[in-house]
Amino acid sequence: MDTGTVLSVVFAVCAAVSNALGTVLQRRAALVVPASKGFRLGLMWDLLRTPVWLFGILGVIFAAVFQGLALTLGPLAVVQPIFVLELPAALLIASLVFHRRMPTLGWIWVACLVVGLGTALAAAAPSGGSPQPGVGLWVFALASCGGAMIMLCLIALRHSFGGVRAVCLGLAAAIGYALTAALMKSATDTLDHQGVGAFFSAWQTYGFAAVGVCSLFVLENAMQAGPLVASQPALTLGDALISLSLGVTLYDESVRTGWWLVPAIFGVGLVAVGAFGLSRLQMMPQEGERSGAKPSGTAPHSDGDPDGDPDGDPAPDVQHDPQPDPDPAPAGGGDVHPRE
Repeated sequence: MDTGTVLSVVFAVCAAVSNALGTVLQRRAALVVPASKGFRLGLMWDLLRTPVWLFGILGVIFAAVFQGLALTLGPLAVVQPIFVLELPAALLIASLVFHRRMPTLGWIWVACLVVGLGTALAAAAPSGGSPQPGVGLWVFALASCGGAMIMLCLIALRHSFGGVRAVCLGLAAAIGYALTAALMKSATDTLDHQGVGAFFSAWQTYGFAAVGVCSLFVLENAMQAGPLVASQPALTLGDALISLSLGVTLYDESVRTGWWLVPAIFGVGLVAVGAFGLSRLQMMPQEGERSGAKPSGTAPHSDGDPDGDPDGDPAPDVQHDPQPDPDPAPAGGGDVHPRE
């Protein structure tokens, strides 16, 4: 692995952590604004008036800067899959912010995700690639990704709040973020080699901004659509796999095939297990945090939520009331997405 690729990995990890912080704050804000069964444009206006959401967006902006640096130095198929680390990072951040202790099982899921990611990337070993895709490839990528996002959003609108809606919107957001990264890689390459003037005259610059905003809008609706256990694995795995596909098809990046597919698939499986396990995680209060707290083994509610959280989401210390309860009962782990 050359120096550029190593630096791209470092910047990608920084982006994932920044995005995790931003998403925890965005999730908190998304739960205190009015919900709607349809796509409500007023949602963004409500969020803009919520200070915690604005701090979350600041984290997203830093994440975008780190992501741009990573994409300038390394292949898309290396950088984007690293964003699966956003999920455990968000849980760890939430455990600090909301004074919740990560249970032992949570560390096992984190290990599965990290080991799986490392195994998959080491086996696939993405490398090479062209700096700028041709026009025909861009037309194909935009049409296929845009069509898939529209189809998933239409399917989501046919369902009320719940698992199907959350999965569809999570996948749509994943496609949008993968496409945003592909456009950003082209734009940052233009900035690196042709300067600021060419950067602001390139259509990819405005393309990644527009697709990124649309993806953020879909993500905010996904956060309200249903339980994290439905949307997060779709978002986490979808972004990584679609980015890998775009890296190979758009940028002609190469990955190892043959018997290397066996450990690569095994790694993807570990990532899936870790993401699913973390999304169902129940965080526990710190010892002595409150007297009379419910034990971590509290039986789940009848709706099947492992946390006993009525909305089916394991977001920590987050209430639907704009004023959080100063002495909350144990809730689930922090929420992520991100990318934002």
